[in-house]
This record gives sequence, structure tokens and C-alpha cells, in this order.
Amino acid sequence: MAYFRAKLRFEIDVMDVADAPEGTFVLVDTRRQSSWEHGHIPGAVHIPTADIPSCAHELIPPGVSVVVYSWGPGCNGSTVAALAFADLGYPVREMIGGIEYWARNGLPVETVAGVAAGKPDGLVTAHPD
Repeated sequence: MAYFRAKLRFEIDVMDVADAPEGTFVLVDTRRQSSWEHGHIPGAVHIPTADIPSCAHELIPPGVSVVVYSWGPGCNGSTVAALAFADLGYPVREMIGGIEYWARNGLPVETVAGVAAGKPDGLVTAHPD
């Protein structure tokens, strides 16, 4: 039980992120610039993992809760980014599934062309088509 309680203190599901009241946390995309331009979650702040130690305090006030994401479950980039934020003293959680599962749930993604949501993948979401 202790393991699972501890795990839930540091992880958050994409649907919980999507449903969270505005201002609950700052959502941070930790991928490189080309990935950000390919598509990101609307309203996210872009801080590539390597830049977190030098830029985080300029963009996010100390003590503010942070949720980080990267590509998806096959990438540990958000884990590395979460550690960087934790090292700076931020309360931080990792969005499990990354932007891959955000998009697969039919949630909006922003690109230079604008914001669009795809059709939810029935294997990963309980949302109706």
C-alpha cells in the first residue's frame, strides 16, 4: 500500500491533468524544440530538460506545483525532467503517458496551424466517440 500511495504522489494521469482546475499547476513540456513545434498541449510552458536548471526559476515561481511531460511511455525524458525540478525544490509530478496518450485520448494539441483534437482511441480512453 505504501508503495502505491507514494507512486501516486509523483505521477498523474493525462485525464486528471486535462480535468484539473486552471491554476492547479504549471504544465511543462520538456521535449526539444522540434518536438514542441511538432505539437504540444495548449497552455503548456516549454522548457527542454537540459534547460530546467538554468531557466525554471525565470519562468516558474519557486514553490509552484509543476507537472512535466515528454513524448510517451517509451521515453523517460519526463522522469529526468521531474528530477531536475525536484532538485530545484519544486513540488513536481510526472504526467504518465506523455503527449502520446494525451493525443490518443482525443485531447487538443497545438501546432503552428492551430489547436485541434483528434478522434479518441478506444483502447486508451473511455470517452465516447
